[in-house]
Amino acid sequence: MLIFTAIVFGLVGLALSLAGAWLAVLGGSLYYVLAGLGFILTAGLLFQKRGSALIVYAVLIVATLAWAIWEVGFDWWQLGPRGGIIILLGLWLLLPAVRNPLGFTSPTGQLYRPSALPLGLAVIASIIVAGYAMTQDPLDTIGSLPTEKVAAAPDLGGTVPDGDWHQYGRTPYGQRYSPLAEITPENVSKLTVAWQYQTGDVKRPDDVGETTYQVTPLKIRDTLYVCTPHNLAIALDAETGKEKWKFDANSGMNPDRQHQTCRGVSYYADPAVPAGQPCAERVYLPTADARLIALDAANGQVCTGFADKGTLHLETGMKYTPAGYYYSTSPPVIVAGKIIIGGAVNDNYSTQEQSGVIRAFDVNSGALVWNWDSGNPDVTTPLSAGQTYTTNSPNSWSVFSYDDKLNLVYIPLGNQVPDQLGMNRSEHVEKYSSSIVALDITSGAVRWVRQTVHHDLWDMDVPAQPVLLDINGTPALVGPTKQGDIYVLDRRTGEPIIPIKEIPAPTGAIPEDFTAPTQPISDLTFSPPPLTGKDMWGITMFDQLACRINFARLKYEGRYTPPSIEGSLIYPGNFGTFNWGSVAVDPERQVMFGMPTYLAFTSQLVPRDQVPPKAQDEKGSEQGLNRNDGAPYAVKMGPFLSPLGVPCQAPPWGYVAGADLRTGEIAYKHRNGTVYDMTPLPLPFKVGVPGIGGPMITKSGLAFLGAAVDNYLRAYDLTTGEQLWQARLPAGGQSTPMTYTNAAGKQFVLIVAGGHGSVGTKPGDYIIAYTLPK
Repeated sequence: MLIFTAIVFGLVGLALSLAGAWLAVLGGSLYYVLAGLGFILTAGLLFQKRGSALIVYAVLIVATLAWAIWEVGFDWWQLGPRGGIIILLGLWLLLPAVRNPLGFTSPTGQLYRPSALPLGLAVIASIIVAGYAMTQDPLDTIGSLPTEKVAAAPDLGGTVPDGDWHQYGRTPYGQRYSPLAEITPENVSKLTVAWQYQTGDVKRPDDVGETTYQVTPLKIRDTLYVCTPHNLAIALDAETGKEKWKFDANSGMNPDRQHQTCRGVSYYADPAVPAGQPCAERVYLPTADARLIALDAANGQVCTGFADKGTLHLETGMKYTPAGYYYSTSPPVIVAGKIIIGGAVNDNYSTQEQSGVIRAFDVNSGALVWNWDSGNPDVTTPLSAGQTYTTNSPNSWSVFSYDDKLNLVYIPLGNQVPDQLGMNRSEHVEKYSSSIVALDITSGAVRWVRQTVHHDLWDMDVPAQPVLLDINGTPALVGPTKQGDIYVLDRRTGEPIIPIKEIPAPTGAIPEDFTAPTQPISDLTFSPPPLTGKDMWGITMFDQLACRINFARLKYEGRYTPPSIEGSLIYPGNFGTFNWGSVAVDPERQVMFGMPTYLAFTSQLVPRDQVPPKAQDEKGSEQGLNRNDGAPYAVKMGPFLSPLGVPCQAPPWGYVAGADLRTGEIAYKHRNGTVYDMTPLPLPFKVGVPGIGGPMITKSGLAFLGAAVDNYLRAYDLTTGEQLWQARLPAGGQSTPMTYTNAAGKQFVLIVAGGHGSVGTKPGDYIIAYTLPK
């Protein structure tokens, strides 16, 4: 046992010394070299059966404890990897089978064994510190949002009945706020399942990786309308979940699609058609093969009077139309007799992809009314026959919002493909890329633009539906961004309500490109502080050391470090601090609730002559090698992970947070979610996990959120962020919940749980409604 122990300590010491020396050469911490030498010295003394081995190791434990507290304080999740193995090996040394052979025998035959006290005290001290750290959370921000109802009769947008949910964010304002109040903080813990429905659309073996359920259903009177990843449109009875009708768009499969999803359908009641007549009410279904289909809301039949026998072909006017490179994943908005739609253009596939044009069509006939192309923004009259839109111009794949009183539609705009290569971008692209744009609903003309990233090299699309509300009497827009900034703007002009400033940005782009000297940042920001070596994490000290080495090898100068051939660290990564789930606001209290997520990504440019041929079974993805056909570089991207497949940066990776939109102050930030579904064992440790999806707020002071990767729907106290209730979901809940009432006024809360391919949650096809027991 003693010799085996000595060998183990020697191997540990050798690994730490060699890897630690590499880290030290890269400019990192010297601790690992010194710890490795401590292990080697302990191993040598064990081979010699000398009791001083216990003293040396006790010194190593105490030194490690002091170093760990100096680096990270009393953060248990960061102390654990630093000391876990060392303490376990300390306990191993205290075993009689290891300790008893140590010491020496005097000339008189007296056996002198070493005292276990120094090592025992060092181990006990470490355990006490660990126990104390488990009761602390230095990264938790405790506070409360104001409860004052600033607006007694707030503008919720549109004329949606209280018990309905007519658009993706409930109303044209995208507030994700419901005036319902039957379910309260006091009774939410009593919620039970009212009904459950399965769509029958499940992830297939030949699907692309990012096959996801991101849909929020609509509820009009007694019917729910929902779409699925493979473009089924389904109508359900809102009270029972019983299927009324189902339509299959037959959009087929294509391995080049980066996304196989549908976030929702759009509803329209035609005032010119008498109620009860065919297609008097319609739902419009966007598809993965770039079509928009009009369906009769009553029975799911195609409304053949729209466009081409009921189908609008969205690739019309595109110079290039590679299959699988363009589609609409988000529901269009319908206003003033127009249906306004954008489209997703695959990131980093080619320099010859479809345009990101935004178009308005006549909602009845499908005729083109106007088109706004960010590559040709001054001409919005319908494209003439034989002309084409600007190739690869910045696109809008997310959800729009609108204010019909101002006659403005608000577009969250993405970046030009290729995202990481800024050469040869036009003046127009440089102006509109990664911005929020307000367009005139009548003509499509630009009324204002607010750019959130200059010369975007990081895929920092504006990902979220802009949220509209009045703040202190001013018509405002709240725009969450991937980099964590919350832009609070006057939605009439785009001018800031909460200040925005320009800060210096890193330089060092590849010779063919350049970086912007400054970048904007809002005074209301959830942007994290820059990473350092001490922020690297692992389940053990070994994978933590590997992460520290990889961190030191990557190019990293903080937020907006440009992509590079050697590899750059991008933090926040393009997964986004906020993404398409946006935030929810309470227009009475003028506060917001959101789910900031923190994951670092890597970005490495690959010269064209080093790009391998495309594999026959290669499928579309935003991670891994993105080929950028036609460009001088491809790009490799992905999350910054340890050798064990966990994030290299220390948790928390996900929070729930509340902010006062009148002052710009963040009231609270709490870890959100557990590792229950991230590890082989179902451990309910509240680490704060990543998530993607959106929240919903009710008038009673509740916030509901799924999204996290541990497959739960949760309810929170909006004022404090305290979790009040959770329900286990049968699949990943990476969607945005909604709420409604039945004919009797009983409130339901509903979420779609079908999983998310990119974050690896369990796939499924569930729609689940909850209500209070009778």
